[in-house]
Amino acid sequence: MLRRSLLGAALASPALFRTTRARAATPVDVELVLAVDVSRSVDPEEQELQFAGYEAAFRDRRLIEGIMGGPVGAIACTMFTWSDWNIQSVVVPWTRLDSPASAHGFADAIAAAPRRTWLYTSISGAMDFAARQFGQGFEGTRRVVDISGDGVNNSGRPIAEAREEALAQGITLNGLAVLDRQPSPFPQTVGLPPLDVYYREEVIGGPGAFLVVAEGFPAFETAVRRKIIREIAAAPAPGARVERFA
Repeated sequence: MLRRSLLGAALASPALFRTTRARAATPVDVELVLAVDVSRSVDPEEQELQFAGYEAAFRDRRLIEGIMGGPVGAIACTMFTWSDWNIQSVVVPWTRLDSPASAHGFADAIAAAPRRTWLYTSISGAMDFAARQFGQGFEGTRRVVDISGDGVNNSGRPIAEAREEALAQGITLNGLAVLDRQPSPFPQTVGLPPLDVYYREEVIGGPGAFLVVAEGFPAFETAVRRKIIREIAAAPAPGARVERFA
C-alpha cells in the first residue's frame, strides 16, 4: 500500500510541479524586453546617450504614472545589449516595476550596467534572444520587445525568419531606429533602403506594433521615453505607425 502511494505521488509530481510553476507566475500588465544595440557603429558617446536615455525614461514621472495606472499597476522589464549573432548580454534582469522606488531602482541598474562595444549588427540574433526571455516568473497580458539600433541586419540568420517565429509566439516587436549621421562601416549596406524604412518593413510586427525614429542620437532620450510610455499604456490608443523625433 505504501509503495503504491509513493509511486502515485512520484507520477503526479511533474504535473504538480507544472501547476505550481504556473501559479507562481506574477501577474503584470506588460512583459517588456529592452534590446539595445552595442555594435561597432555605435561609438562610446552614442552608447552613453542610449543608456542615459533609458535611465532618464524610468525616472520620468509620466512614465511611472503609466506603469502604475494599468489594471495590475505593474510591469515586468529586463534589458539586454546585443551585437553579433552570438553576442547578447542581460545587463538588467527581470524586475517588477510597480512604484516610483522600483522604477528608480531599475534606472539605477541601467546607470550601473557595463558599457561594451562589439562588431556586427544581428537584429535576428536579438529577436531570437529576446523571445527566449519571456516566461521567467511573470505573466503579462502583452509581451513586447523594444529593439533600438542604428543599422541593418548583417550577422546571423535572415531577419525574416526570426521575426516570423517571434510573431508566431504572440510577441509584439517595436522598433527605435536611430538615424546616425556617421557613415556605416559596412559597405554591404550600400543600396539598402533608409534605416527607418528598413525597420518599418523588416523589424516591427505584431498587434499594435509601431516604430519611433530618432533623428540622431541626441534625440534618443525623448524618443525612447515616448516609446516606452506608449508601450506600457493600459489600453494603447491607435497611434501613428511611425513617430519621429529630432
